[in-house]
Amino acid sequence: MKKILITGASGFIGSFLVETALAKTWDICAGIREGSSKQYLQDPKIDFIDLKFADKKMLQKQINEYVLAHGKWDYIIHNAGITKALNQSDFEQVNTQFCINFVDALIAADAVPSKFIFMSSLSAFGPGDESGTKPLLLSSTPKPNTNYGLSKLKAEQYIQSISNFPYMIIRPTGVYGPRDRDYLMVLKMIQKGLNVGLGFKTQYLTFIYVKDLAKACFLALESPLCQKAYFVTDGDMYTDKAYTRIAQMVMKQKRVLNCRIPLFVVAAAAQISEYMSAISKEAAVLNKDKYKILKQRNWCCETAPLENELKFAADYNLSKGMQESVEWYKENKWL
Repeated sequence: MKKILITGASGFIGSFLVETALAKTWDICAGIREGSSKQYLQDPKIDFIDLKFADKKMLQKQINEYVLAHGKWDYIIHNAGITKALNQSDFEQVNTQFCINFVDALIAADAVPSKFIFMSSLSAFGPGDESGTKPLLLSSTPKPNTNYGLSKLKAEQYIQSISNFPYMIIRPTGVYGPRDRDYLMVLKMIQKGLNVGLGFKTQYLTFIYVKDLAKACFLALESPLCQKAYFVTDGDMYTDKAYTRIAQMVMKQKRVLNCRIPLFVVAAAAQISEYMSAISKEAAVLNKDKYKILKQRNWCCETAPLENELKFAADYNLSKGMQESVEWYKENKWL
């Protein structure tokens, strides 16, 4: 039976990765911080570990002890990370340095798995062609314009610099689905009959349903290929207006007032939000980093390598995925 460690297991994406591993009847070790919710990790077959990523020596000791008691992990999905932070330097600490510490500790403990997946992001490549729909290519030069994207890229580069390390890098675009709260905010506004667009130029969007993202990860784990990186989307491109139409249709909202906010207003709001965040000591949903992501007009990227090499085909387009998400939101009183 395969043994897998999934870090960041209590989060939105992590919980679905765990469910996929459970469906395969693998031995699962869920890496979560002490005090994190186990709401979606109720199966008694799940083992838990609180890895101290900030302390490399402690981390190596933990890995040594776990392997001695349970055996080495065959696979690891390093999904732990942050997408918002109180201090921008936190991105580098959590997304970059913690990953470096983890990889170094695995090597030092002689516990390198057969395959190590690093959950990165399309933001690691930054904006591409902002004047049209030309997709980012895997051969494109990464130019992240956010602290979040840069932190992911630095972690990628460290992993790639290690000789013979069995990595696979997954770079998802916008991930949505049940349990997600980011896109839920947009759906709540549309349900109330309001859609707020940012900027006046058409935005070209790409998405991946969370179950399809998990599917792609496990295809990468079980593939004979190694030391590869992939962008992950459902293979389609949607305009911001198409997204709104699909959301209206799914939620049976006949009338929606569409209004657009100039980007300079959003930029000012992001600065104010970041200032208030510093006072309240709580990470803001909207900040200068997030603004750069929101203003990006083109999120298209090539998916042919993923489809051809891993034989990936999405089970969900946006309509189907949003339908399943909205049903879950309603059943759980989130909508």
